[in-house]
Amino acid sequence: MTESLAGVPSGLTMAWSRPVGWILDHLVYRTSVTGRSNVPTGGPVIFAANHISFLDGPVMFGAAPRPMHILVKQEMFKGFLGKVLAASGQLPVDRRGDRAALQRCKDVLDAGRCVGILPEGTRGSGAAADINGGVAWLALNSGAPVVPVAILGTRQGHEHLDFVPRLGRRLHVSFGSALTLARRAGETGRASMDRAAQEIRAALAGHVQDTIQLSGQHLPFADHKDLTVAGDAGR
Repeated sequence: MTESLAGVPSGLTMAWSRPVGWILDHLVYRTSVTGRSNVPTGGPVIFAANHISFLDGPVMFGAAPRPMHILVKQEMFKGFLGKVLAASGQLPVDRRGDRAALQRCKDVLDAGRCVGILPEGTRGSGAAADINGGVAWLALNSGAPVVPVAILGTRQGHEHLDFVPRLGRRLHVSFGSALTLARRAGETGRASMDRAAQEIRAALAGHVQDTIQLSGQHLPFADHKDLTVAGDAGR
């Protein structure tokens, strides 16, 4: 990966990958995008999206009005795909716990860039019933606003977790209102983390439901144990 001296991926990684993301969203699939005006035009931003398909990260990448570096599970950084992910500036993460990856994300945010996270951790119904604490840690320690992102259509109904949508399927990506979180006076670090995570989860879950109502598209049914398989930036 081409990187700056601080270990932050070079901005050149976006020169070719941004157009590829646009092609995925608008030529391979038909993606409606709403809420772009909710994304701050400058400074660091954390994009936090729901997670229903292995396509969620690439679709969000192509729909966003600003380039971003997305946290992707480290197992994907192998072979040709790994080279593509690295060359496009994506960030590997160990899902068992990876403070080094979070620190690297903070470095990216401190450089004024954007980071994309799928905080549910694994693919499922995408309702954001639960999220991991990494996104809260980043928000509190970087001061970057969090933009909730609702992604619909990448998986529907009882489709398998590994399902690849047919060409031309209609997808929907919606960027919600940004929220900024900070520690409160007299609040312990643990309490701050728990509160921030709950606020982010509520904002994301609420935005997903609002997007369902506005778009007419629905979440897939909850995944079944016998269908659970490995995927990107989660399972």
